[in-house]
Amino acid sequence: MKVSSWGMTDTGRAREQNEDAFLINAPLGLFLVADGMGGHAGGEVASRLTVEVVERELLAARERSPELFEGKAANGALRDLFEAAVKEASREVFERSAAEPRLHGMGTTLTGLLVQGDTAWIAHVGDSRLYRIRDGAIELLTEDHSLVQEQMKAGILTPEEARHSHLRNIITRSVGFEPSVPVDLFEEELREGDLFVLCSDGLSNLVEDEEILEFAKSEVASALPESLIALANARGGDDNITAVVVAIG
Repeated sequence: MKVSSWGMTDTGRAREQNEDAFLINAPLGLFLVADGMGGHAGGEVASRLTVEVVERELLAARERSPELFEGKAANGALRDLFEAAVKEASREVFERSAAEPRLHGMGTTLTGLLVQGDTAWIAHVGDSRLYRIRDGAIELLTEDHSLVQEQMKAGILTPEEARHSHLRNIITRSVGFEPSVPVDLFEEELREGDLFVLCSDGLSNLVEDEEILEFAKSEVASALPESLIALANARGGDDNITAVVVAIG
C-alpha cells in the first residue's frame, strides 16, 4: 500500500524553546513524535536524541537483515527490533543525562509507528498519542502513561476532571529517566484509507478527538498538521505542539 506522510512542530505561544521532536523516514516506514522534559536544554536533547537513536537502530537492523523489512505479512522480529531500539534510546539518554549535570533528570515521551507491508507496529512511552481514523470514526490507539490516566482507571477522576486537572502533565513513564523503560508495543493491520495522527500533548490537551476527526474529514491530509497546530495555538498554545499525519493508500 502507498504511504504518504506530513509533519510539523511549533514552539507554541507560551514556551521559549521547542522540546518536541519528530521524525519521518518514509523509505523505512518510520514515524516518531517525542516530547522532551528536563531543565535547561534537557528536554530538547532527550527528544532529539531519542528519535535519532531509534532511527539509527532500525536502519542498522535493515542493513543487517533486509529481508525482515521486505515481507508483506507481519513479522514478529520487527516487534523485537522496534522495542530494542526504544530501549537503546532510553539507555543512551540516561547515560547522557548522567554524564552532563546540566541535563540531569531529562527524559522524553515517544510514540512511534513502523509501517511494513500491511502491518503497522506501534511503540509507545508517555503521554504523546496516536490516533487512527478509519471508516469515518476516530480511535485513540495508545494509552497515556500519566497520573490522571491512572486516577481515571481507579475511578478517582472523570475524563472531564482529568482534562482540567493541574496534575495532567505528570507522566509515569518516560524514555531516558531510567536506563530501561517498559514499552507498550503492539501491531495493527492496515486498511486502505487509514489515517494515523501522532501528536504531543500540546495538541491533544487543547484539541478534542472529534475535532481532529472533523478536520480530517474536511481537509486534505497534507494540511492537517498545520491546521491542528493553528487551532491549538488559537486556544492558547500553552505547550510545544507537534503533529505527524500518515495516510495509507
